Amino acid sequence: MDGTVLVADDDRTIRTVLTQALTRAGCKVHATSSLVTLMRWVEEGKGDLVISDVIMPDGNGLDQLPKIAKARPGLPVIVISAQNTIMTAIQAAEADAFDYLPKPFDLPDLMRRAARALEVKRRINPAKPVEIPERPAADLPLVGRTPSMQALYRLVARVMNTSLPVMITGESGTGKSLIAKALHDFSDRRSLPFLVISGSDLQGMDGPSAVLTRARGGSILLDEVSDLDADAQGRVVRMLDSMDDNAPRIMATSQVDLMGQIEAGQFREDLFYRLGGVTINVPALRERVDDIPLLAEHFLTRAERDGFTLRRFSAPALELVRSYSWPGNVRQLENVIRRLVVTSSEEEISRAEVEAVLGHQPTMEPMRGASDNDKLMTSVAKHLRRYFDLHGGVLPPPGLYNRILREVETPLIEIALDATGGNQAKCADLLGINRNTLRKKITDLDIRVTRRRKLM
Repeated sequence: MDGTVLVADDDRTIRTVLTQALTRAGCKVHATSSLVTLMRWVEEGKGDLVISDVIMPDGNGLDQLPKIAKARPGLPVIVISAQNTIMTAIQAAEADAFDYLPKPFDLPDLMRRAARALEVKRRINPAKPVEIPERPAADLPLVGRTPSMQALYRLVARVMNTSLPVMITGESGTGKSLIAKALHDFSDRRSLPFLVISGSDLQGMDGPSAVLTRARGGSILLDEVSDLDADAQGRVVRMLDSMDDNAPRIMATSQVDLMGQIEAGQFREDLFYRLGGVTINVPALRERVDDIPLLAEHFLTRAERDGFTLRRFSAPALELVRSYSWPGNVRQLENVIRRLVVTSSEEEISRAEVEAVLGHQPTMEPMRGASDNDKLMTSVAKHLRRYFDLHGGVLPPPGLYNRILREVETPLIEIALDATGGNQAKCADLLGINRNTLRKKITDLDIRVTRRRKLM
């Protein structure tokens, strides 16, 4: 690795660790705790790469990105932040950051990204100003540092300003509608209407055209699209086929298995493929338990802003919250914490109080539309058959085996690494492969490894 790296972080430990690691890798490093100093270095022409925190004593690091782009077009910036929310990831992408990593970050992963940033020469038009989008008024509870949520944030940021339709899947209460709203609020369409429509909005001969007129090129969300009856589905297909160049962006949410509904004759296959330009799956809360304490703190802080007494969880209480299955996902968690804030007799919420509230909560039920007898091999075969069908009798492009293998191998390794806490020896043993083989696959597949060495 070769080049000069400018590091801006108010944490002395992080500045020291990054300086040592980058220096050992062959870089020159200038480190500071001040954004003013960072900008002076940038304007003086110093640095081939910037690594900056967001929340700094003298400002917001994201707000400096347009200034950096104006002063030094093409200078890559990697944003690191403990603000593990979807807004941070999207704002970093909107401000044209080269990359974004949440804290605590994996040091080897950051080093790999820094090496790529130093090698890549980005072409930025200096005449085109880089703007930070207006922040939406809603305080979205899309918080998380787990790999699954960070991957979701990155995908949202990548597709935010495309015109591709988006299908958002996941269980009830996971935040599907919030993802759709964030996609609109942070996109170039944010000044245009955001419509949530149902079957009743499409009734009549003029229903679809009236919806398009109201949308005015903004965004349309078909909330729980599987609830549309056959007539409404047909009207949606005709509406999509009639859209012109000034068409609104189409998004849909679903908590059921639409492929299963297609096979049961309950959902139109042609509508499924029209809506599935990009699929975003929102994980259930029980699949990202490490985010529960972050969400709990987020909701306690929100309650305080709403005028309630500031509460905190005792350690045993928080552990119980973390271990509960949360069949209603984030929505249920928020409602439970809201109730605890109101009913708790002390500043610290006790385990007994949590037990009393959870005792009245529903037990875990299987996701609606899921089949207990659906074997993995059968499910994979269905998706592969659909992939071939999409090509209308023409064979897919060559190299299919490696493409499919990569798509299966990447999430398998990521989930196994997450399950073993990032311990590669345990992960290799779990997968039944050699540790060196695992390391090579992690590198070849560009898989992020967390919890090996975390910096707070």
